[in-house]
Amino acid sequence: MSAPARHPTSAPARRRIVLLGATGTIGRATLRALVSRGDEVVCFVRAGADVTPLHSATIRTVDVSDASALARGGFCGERFDAVISCMASRTGAPRDAWAIDHRAHLAVLAAAKAAGVGQFVLLSAICVQKPLLAFQHAKLAFEQALVESGLTYSIVRPTAFFKSLSGQIARVRRGKAFLLFGDGRLTACKPISDGDLATYLVDCLYDEARWNRVLPIGGPGAAITPREQGEFLFARLRQAPRFRQVPVGLLDGIIGVLGTAGLVVPALAAKAELARIGRYYATESMLVLDPATGRYDAQATPSTGSERLFDYYDQVLGGAPVAALGDHAVF
Repeated sequence: MSAPARHPTSAPARRRIVLLGATGTIGRATLRALVSRGDEVVCFVRAGADVTPLHSATIRTVDVSDASALARGGFCGERFDAVISCMASRTGAPRDAWAIDHRAHLAVLAAAKAAGVGQFVLLSAICVQKPLLAFQHAKLAFEQALVESGLTYSIVRPTAFFKSLSGQIARVRRGKAFLLFGDGRLTACKPISDGDLATYLVDCLYDEARWNRVLPIGGPGAAITPREQGEFLFARLRQAPRFRQVPVGLLDGIIGVLGTAGLVVPALAAKAELARIGRYYATESMLVLDPATGRYDAQATPSTGSERLFDYYDQVLGGAPVAALGDHAVF
């Protein structure tokens, strides 16, 4: 049985917030949302991180995997009202996932409790509702620890981000085909922008209806399939639609080869896990999963915000930069 959640005590108008993961795109947007409210933000960052975009916050370099280091060099015996974590493993590979999504978060949680923090807002992921991968199990394990911690919590599980759905804009502009798994209708999502998600995360600090809840959330409008994404890009670029369908079985073959080779070469085992992650996103929708039917339900997936994916595509086609996907790129 989980411990009763401790509600935040009345705090001064200007709250003090610890922000984790501030150097990522969602973290930077969350920092902007906090600062716009007048909150004081202290960002805990790893050594060597690029803190250039974080000029509006106090920066503390600290090993977030070490509760003692967090107490000495992070919380420093000071008063903080809440922690918001946008921190996540970079690759999703098992070792990275359990180190960051689970153990580092446990260390932060322990240090936060010791410092008297009363509230914790966690950015998780909607895909944990059907856990097949190491990073999903790691996230779920920390979610459970947070629920049982006694702190007031909000666990936010967003759908797909704009940047994760933008990897093929450049290839379509070059006249190449839009790549699809299957017929491009296997999956759908309700994409959410960095700004809308950041606003939702920050509002969790103040909206009691979001306290002590798991909160799936998507962006505005109807769910969108990969084929619809490609059709929009071709129409905007005034090109005839060109799709190349990739069989899901091809991914299964790659996973099988890498998994077998990984028994001998550990680096290939990590690549096999990345291929499994790619297969998951190629075949599973980022929508609320109905446990009774086992089907994804767009109507049951809540929406927030005002920014739409296709408006973002228009901005990118007009010259706006696309955030680098790095290890999260599928294509």
